[in-house]
Amino acid sequence: MGLVVVLAVIGVLLFAYVAAGVRIIRPYQRGIVEMLGKYQQTVDPGLRIIIPFVQTIRAVDMREQVVDVPPQEVITSDNVAVSVDAVIYYEPTDPQRLVYNVANFILAVTKLAQTNLRNVIGDLQLDESLTSRDKINIALREILDDATDKWGVRVVRVEIQRIDPPPDVMSAMHEQMKAERTRRAVVTEAEGARTASITTAEGEKASAILQAEGIKARSILEAEGRAEAVRTFAEAEKFRQQAVAEGEADAIRSVYQAIHDGNPSNDLLAIKYLEALQKLGDGQATKIIVPTELSGVAGALAGVSELLDRPASNGSA
Repeated sequence: MGLVVVLAVIGVLLFAYVAAGVRIIRPYQRGIVEMLGKYQQTVDPGLRIIIPFVQTIRAVDMREQVVDVPPQEVITSDNVAVSVDAVIYYEPTDPQRLVYNVANFILAVTKLAQTNLRNVIGDLQLDESLTSRDKINIALREILDDATDKWGVRVVRVEIQRIDPPPDVMSAMHEQMKAERTRRAVVTEAEGARTASITTAEGEKASAILQAEGIKARSILEAEGRAEAVRTFAEAEKFRQQAVAEGEADAIRSVYQAIHDGNPSNDLLAIKYLEALQKLGDGQATKIIVPTELSGVAGALAGVSELLDRPASNGSA
């Protein structure tokens, strides 16, 4: 019975010893294995077996971490005290150096960030420090990344959270900003009025030009219409005069032909001949006709006179 108890105790102790040597490294961790206080190796995630009381294993978190830098007073190059705080994002790259090269990494990187914040912002004026946060972030990240490289850490980025000037400076800045916005409003209003005046003047100018061009075009059309009417009237009058002249010429030629043929008895032709001579002698005719046979003309005139005297004798009879 005593032997069974001893074996049970030995079994329990053996199980506890073996269980003490079993370690599990998670996926986001790396294991630092030490044997009798001396670094032996760095192991990857998974199930790891060590020799209890001889070997130890320390898990190092390799995820990206955040360090909050508390606010501190910083004096700018133009002697204005501002309160600045920041946030640092880092990730371990070498777990061995992170464990053995720095005792308290969080405290070390916080103090390092505060010191370099004073240096970076101290080289800038207040206005520049308020408007150049990206420049400050990049400069501070480069400084911290170089300093923490020997600690097996890479600084991913640095973000300035707040830069708070003193209350009196803030009030002056607000007044300055208000005056600047008032000036911009006045300038914008003046530019708007100027643009409106220019646009109105250009519109009136364009309207006057269009109106003048319309009057000019109307005058040209009216002049062309009057000229066309005059030309049409002149052509019609010319055509009428030509027709009248041709008719008179035909009548004269017919009378002359009748006289020339020796047929003065044709009373109608003689009368037409006399009418033609009357029109030729009214002072407006531009043509002069001289008969070649004056005897024929005299005979025709005698025949006409006889014809005119005949009704008178008949009436007396």
